[in-house]
Amino acid sequence: MKITFVLPTLGLTGGMRVLSIYTELLQKRGHKILIVSAPPERPPTLLQQLRSLVRGRGWQPAPQKEPSHFDKVDVEHLLLDTDRPITDVDVPDADIIMATWWETAEWVEKLSPRKGAKVYFLQHYEAFDYIPKGRVEATWKLPMHKIAVAQWLADIARNVYGDLSVSLVPPTVDTKQFYDPQLRSKQPQGKQSVPTVGMYYSTTPWKGCDIALKAFSIAAKKIPNLRLVAFGSGETPPTYLPLPEGTEYIMAPTQDQLRESYSRCDAWLFSSRSEGFGLPIIEAMACGTPVIGTPAGAAPEMLAGGGGILVNMDDPEDMARAIEQICQLSDAEWRAMSETALETVIHYTWEDATALFEAALYTALEGQQQLTKNA
Repeated sequence: MKITFVLPTLGLTGGMRVLSIYTELLQKRGHKILIVSAPPERPPTLLQQLRSLVRGRGWQPAPQKEPSHFDKVDVEHLLLDTDRPITDVDVPDADIIMATWWETAEWVEKLSPRKGAKVYFLQHYEAFDYIPKGRVEATWKLPMHKIAVAQWLADIARNVYGDLSVSLVPPTVDTKQFYDPQLRSKQPQGKQSVPTVGMYYSTTPWKGCDIALKAFSIAAKKIPNLRLVAFGSGETPPTYLPLPEGTEYIMAPTQDQLRESYSRCDAWLFSSRSEGFGLPIIEAMACGTPVIGTPAGAAPEMLAGGGGILVNMDDPEDMARAIEQICQLSDAEWRAMSETALETVIHYTWEDATALFEAALYTALEGQQQLTKNA
């Protein structure tokens, strides 16, 4: 198939990582992929440059290319001249054209059928406070085949918007990248010598970083020497959301540093108020680290088997109790929970996920062909 992915911009988000993996694996299966995206930032206009000179700020440099998960993927990429909706003249005729964000769904909906069967890849329900909710909701009603990354998103598509044909295609984790080094070296695996929990640091409110930090502070009063490991996407922690003294904080970690962070913890804190899927859940579990998670994204399904503890939403006291519970486990009890976490994720590979994703694309293509035949 000829497949066009329409992205808002490229970057280092979890959603972009998922799409980059599907791009690479679909191409290995013989499909031809085109990535279309808007530039991350518009270069200054001549008028803006002149104003900058008049105000003594000098000539403004052009925006630098941001790193992206697509940087190491050999795929054709069309970068639009400005941040604008795509039109028929921008993209070639194809079998599939996929929207990956609510705005791109608006763009794709207006394209002619020649550009491909229209698919909407649902990685979150993007009706955030800072986004026009009505427009987001309208995109879920569009006559596109939906692919959802988590059960809760598939449930919204079916139960709220009446879409009974939505495909559920969860992402997974690369166990060649995320694993417990102790298992690889055949050393006995057990709890940390110093009680340690980890978290993803973000100032985005729905990530719930404040909940995890509060839970840590409560638990630290009862667990001597409790240690915190954290990583963030690149932001320096601001004064209004500080990390506890002694926190090991890694800014913009590499994939190897991510694995090391997960593996050094007795538990990983997943405190999101809202999440599409939540890749850190399965990355930590692949490293043999139990997860303490709120019921956001895929946490309810992933933790149901006992590879961690599901806690109440927006409840730092409940999360603190779970931290205490895991830190008080015997070594044998902790190893059993660790092994359950690992078993939860290792039997569903990216090849499995790609096969489901590919099948969903064929379903969309067959649906359009049937509509054309009946027209």
